[in-house]
Amino acid sequence: MSQVGDAPNGERALRLRYIVTICAGSFLLFLVQPMVARMALPRLGGAPTVWNSAMVVYQALLLGGYAYAHWLGRFSGRTQAAIHLFLFVAAALTLPVGLTSSLPSADANPVFWVPYLLLTSIGPVFFVIAAQAPLMQRWFSLSGGGDPYPLYAASNIGSFGGLIAYPLLLEPLLPVASQSEMWSAGYLLVLALVALSAFMMPKAAALSQPTQQETPAPDWRTVGRWIILAAVPSGLMLSTSLHLTTDIVAMPLLWVLPLGLYLLSFSVAFATNRRLADFCRQFAPFVILMAACSAFMDSTRFPFSFALLTLVNLFVVSVTLHSEMFARRPHPEHLTRFYLAMSVGGVIGGIFCAILAPLIFDWTYEHPILIIASALLLVPRAIFESSQKLLESANGRAAAAAIALVALVAATLAGGPLYDEAPRFMQPISIIVIIGAAVASLGKRWLFAFCLGCLMLTLNGWQKIGLSIQPGMMTRSYFGVYSVRSNGVDTRYLVHGTTVHGVQNLAPSRQTQPTSYYAPHSGIGLAMTAIPAIYGPGARIDIVGLGAGTLACYAKPDQHWTFYEIDPAIVTIASDPKRFTFLSKCLPDVKVVIGDARLTLAATAPNSADVLAIDAFSSDAVPMHLLTAEAFATYRRHIAPNGLLMVHISNRFLDLEPVLAALAAQGWASAARDYDVTDEERKLNYSHSLWIAFSPDRQVIDRLVASNPAEKWRPIGSRPGFRPWTDDHASILSILKPYKRDN
Repeated sequence: MSQVGDAPNGERALRLRYIVTICAGSFLLFLVQPMVARMALPRLGGAPTVWNSAMVVYQALLLGGYAYAHWLGRFSGRTQAAIHLFLFVAAALTLPVGLTSSLPSADANPVFWVPYLLLTSIGPVFFVIAAQAPLMQRWFSLSGGGDPYPLYAASNIGSFGGLIAYPLLLEPLLPVASQSEMWSAGYLLVLALVALSAFMMPKAAALSQPTQQETPAPDWRTVGRWIILAAVPSGLMLSTSLHLTTDIVAMPLLWVLPLGLYLLSFSVAFATNRRLADFCRQFAPFVILMAACSAFMDSTRFPFSFALLTLVNLFVVSVTLHSEMFARRPHPEHLTRFYLAMSVGGVIGGIFCAILAPLIFDWTYEHPILIIASALLLVPRAIFESSQKLLESANGRAAAAAIALVALVAATLAGGPLYDEAPRFMQPISIIVIIGAAVASLGKRWLFAFCLGCLMLTLNGWQKIGLSIQPGMMTRSYFGVYSVRSNGVDTRYLVHGTTVHGVQNLAPSRQTQPTSYYAPHSGIGLAMTAIPAIYGPGARIDIVGLGAGTLACYAKPDQHWTFYEIDPAIVTIASDPKRFTFLSKCLPDVKVVIGDARLTLAATAPNSADVLAIDAFSSDAVPMHLLTAEAFATYRRHIAPNGLLMVHISNRFLDLEPVLAALAAQGWASAARDYDVTDEERKLNYSHSLWIAFSPDRQVIDRLVASNPAEKWRPIGSRPGFRPWTDDHASILSILKPYKRDN
């Protein structure tokens, strides 16, 4: 092994080589995460919680890699290189990267199934690559490269590059199989770079055995502090992802932003230049204060403004807390211990948000909790000398108690139990009072955090807690957070975040009236009216997506109905007459099959239904795996040779027509039905909808269109050159459309 020169050029070359090696490994690490999640779509679906579960797996593997790098530190450089290269080569035997052939059973718990699938699919290669950042920094230090910690900033720039490269470049341009091959080639390149670093390690460092450490090891209090400082940003990243995509704006690809900002926060916090990190630390309390205003918001009229505020809060808090970690970093002798503690904190934050929170809370309460936790970890910095003197004086405790009492009373008057008796102007006044109390209490962590909590309660927090207190009004499952809300005494809604999944009129004469996207003149309403004439009185009708059970009220005697629903919580809600009565009044004994539509329909016998309605599209989450050529092959097998397939694609963010037009070109007759409501129909809670009708038999579509000549159908809109989505290749970038706020 050759000796690295001491000249400045040699030092620059050494640093550059390690930066390239670390960046390449981190790039691969965060490229494989969305790539494998994309591969898993046909088996797992695309719910936000699937991504959060995947993140826990990635964090656990990262922890394993960091623990392995820490363990290697007990050996000489040469032994470390030999062990690491051996594992690198052994893991390469599992290439090309991809999913195992395992399929979940119909009753498999996704909380456990998702981690199992990902661990068995990418565990070996992810584990080895995960050890790159701390191990290469350790080798850099052994090679005489100086302070290794700034290299972690380079590592996270590589991670960010891999994360955004996937949705912007790889997914649109390459099929999954080619993505896997490219990633595998990158893995071999990183193996070569690691081997080069091992070969170029100075001989003295490579052969010397670890001796007694020159600096004392960090005590458990310090290690615990590192873990907490890492856990809160990790949890906040996941809670921000879920809060954004559930409660503010369910926009596709939005999950990339929280993780990307989280990664960039390390680059800022660990950078040699401290100006941006210091700026974030200085203004963090004010950013947290503004973010608290949107912590309980949903169905907002300004979603992108609140989304931006939430993302800024994540970045500033992450930079601030990671900077605190950087300021408390140990001597390079204990570098791997430091990163191991950081990884433990990351896993703790991930477990709290992805596993514990859905079991404990019926809403995403973990997000405001983590905002308060962030405030508690800030280094106290008072901005008003007078308030600081008062809070630190002999009467400081009394002053703090008075400030807390004022904030609590203001929060109670603005939205709590006394809200109905308070005048309307009380809420804005209370908000101003609480913000003033929070600013005055800067420098006292617990008091500032308490004021933040009061502000959150004032701004929709009391309402959320009120829904949670009422039995059955708020439900949380692995697949979403659902609330049942009433508008006065005549209307009830099933809401998932900002998306309405069902509406029922409560007047006795209208309780069985289909509403929302299923109105009588919508595409599905016209189809249900025409079914007896096309298929006779005993038609077999299958529905994918239960919602509130609205479609059940189109059922006729002697028809055979089956609902397919992925979320058991939705079945409980729709079956409870205290919440919705569509099922209890129209189809009380209807068959409901639990499981993902791709898997459950594939398990049925061919020619199982005359009509199949795919209604997994009323949410703005993208069910990409239900819109591929393989999915449509499953639908075609499931319906009769002259069957009818109805697909609902109403969506705020995506123009899905070109996708379905490309699929229709593969042997389907089709027609589209745009339904625009009148003012009178809107009073009946009818909604705009877009349904597409498909059939292998052209005559079925012709009869559907002719069944009600007054209602117009049109040809499905196509786009020249648009290729059908497949399980191997699909991208939403080309079908994004400008956001239009609902009225």
